[in-house]
Amino acid sequence: MEKIVIHTDYIELDSLLKWANIAMTGGEAKEMIKSGLVLVNGILETRRKKKIYPGDRVEIVSGPALIVEAEER
Repeated sequence: MEKIVIHTDYIELDSLLKWANIAMTGGEAKEMIKSGLVLVNGILETRRKKKIYPGDRVEIVSGPALIVEAEER
């Protein structure tokens, strides 16, 4: 499981996929989400602007799992 550190209170799902280099473009991230390839906390997520908070787990079907952490201040 890969840890992703964010510097804000939350990050939108499509932005997270780009930030983590899972999707190279916003269009690719949108298509992955729309196609049902992304789970958030074990639940299929089809909203690309879903807010992801520290502690959330994002999984890609047949791919990596990410855990989101807050930047230490």
